[in-house]
Amino acid sequence: MSHLFRIIRQNRLLWLLVLAPLPLVADQIAPEEHTLLFLLSVLAIIPLAALLSLATETVAEKTGDAVGGLLNATLGNLTELIICLTALRAGEYVLVKASLAGAIVANTLFMMGACFLIGGLRHKTQQFNLANARLQLAMLFIAAFGLMVPSAISAADQVQVTQSLSLGVAILLIVTYGFGLLFSLGTHREVFSASSHVEEHGEALPVPVALATLAGVTVIVALVSEVFVASLTGASQTLGLSPAFTGFVIVALVGAAAEMATAFSAAAKDRLDLSVGIAFGSSVQIALFVTPLLVLISYVIGPTPMTLQFWQGAVVMIFMAVLTASIVTAGGRSAWFLGVLMLMVYSIFALTLLLLPAPAG
Repeated sequence: MSHLFRIIRQNRLLWLLVLAPLPLVADQIAPEEHTLLFLLSVLAIIPLAALLSLATETVAEKTGDAVGGLLNATLGNLTELIICLTALRAGEYVLVKASLAGAIVANTLFMMGACFLIGGLRHKTQQFNLANARLQLAMLFIAAFGLMVPSAISAADQVQVTQSLSLGVAILLIVTYGFGLLFSLGTHREVFSASSHVEEHGEALPVPVALATLAGVTVIVALVSEVFVASLTGASQTLGLSPAFTGFVIVALVGAAAEMATAFSAAAKDRLDLSVGIAFGSSVQIALFVTPLLVLISYVIGPTPMTLQFWQGAVVMIFMAVLTASIVTAGGRSAWFLGVLMLMVYSIFALTLLLLPAPAG
């Protein structure tokens, strides 16, 4: 632990960890101050994300970028999962679906685009494993198609069919995700290894300390996220933000803060395979595992079963995000301008949702 404390003392961003308990304390003292709790939660998540990034990079150095990216995506998505579970228990299905769709789009366009931009500003061109990117995007396309079908059926007012179809599709998506892991990390693991070997940079934590840090920080982030969700509605009304923008943009970006910190750091160090593994891997995990898992869990903790019916605009944005990412990554090489293109598409989506609130229901 002394090693961890020494690294914290050397990193000024990690000094902000003193802010981590503030939203939890403030929630007990002034639970009605939603805007204050919202801002404190965001400030607390930033240094926690940086510490999670440091620990994940240590593990990735030992396991390889493919497993490291999967590990970071999984731990990062725990925050997203807990945020959605909190909203699920309250029956806030619109918020759940908006945050899920927003997370898929944000990870695919914003996180990956920012990685290309950050990495491109320090390195003229960067290479990444094209086979891994293509596999992740193919799985994302399957997930988008799985969301499109129940949404299309629901438009015909087939409520019972939509519910049964959503349950069946949810199970099929989880099975697809399992086979994808078996393919990329098992039977064809050598195909998805890093495109080039990159030497370690900077001081790293011992692996046992890194694993303990990953577990501890994930729990703290989850607790802070509950305060964040509880204060979200009141804060968004005070700040004049639309429900669609709040769920699709703010919840998605805050929920992915830990993953983004690691992905951005890896891109700056010319470890773009790890960045691709985190960004696309997180999108795939949310689309093929977290989303269908929430459908199954809703039968237990939700007031009514949740379906895979998403509003039409969300499905279109997911498809456009996958299409944009497929075009930009087609060559297996990146530069800063490709990142700008992806960020511009995401900005158009965000601006649209800021000006046009989500349809009722």
